[in-house]
Amino acid sequence: MIERKYLAHYLDASFGGEETEYVRLGADLEEYNEELNPDVEITKNIIGEQRVSHNGYEVQSEVDPYYADYDDPLFEKLSEIINERKTGDGCVTTKVDVLLQEDGTVVWAYREKVYVVPSSIGGDTSGVQIPFTLYNAGERVKGNWDVTRKTFTEPTAG
Repeated sequence: MIERKYLAHYLDASFGGEETEYVRLGADLEEYNEELNPDVEITKNIIGEQRVSHNGYEVQSEVDPYYADYDDPLFEKLSEIINERKTGDGCVTTKVDVLLQEDGTVVWAYREKVYVVPSSIGGDTSGVQIPFTLYNAGERVKGNWDVTRKTFTEPTAG
């Protein structure tokens, strides 16, 4: 059985800046799932034959709670999205999903474009919370992840 801590999710807090700044999601999360939301249609004809049409996925995930921290570069971008009421491309960055072995060896890594959409700001006495949803937007590519430098590179053709 693979322990959950070996499936890592990194969000680029630079939001398209000159240098990526990947931050690992999960410090405050007890659970994080990517909901695949498959687009599947099942039909039956009059003679009882069943047909399945699978047209892809609409992947999204909830980051809740996310506790604001001045030292977290993601907090700065979330604040900007909220305070400037950004939409569309103002909410776009990339996410890298990485599966690791116990010794830190990367099994696989995929980068994908995502929209980061905060749903609220506030919370209780435990601290300021900014829960948000990630909407995967395609451009998914398999590549190489450097665990130490937190960098993603696409494999070279050849």
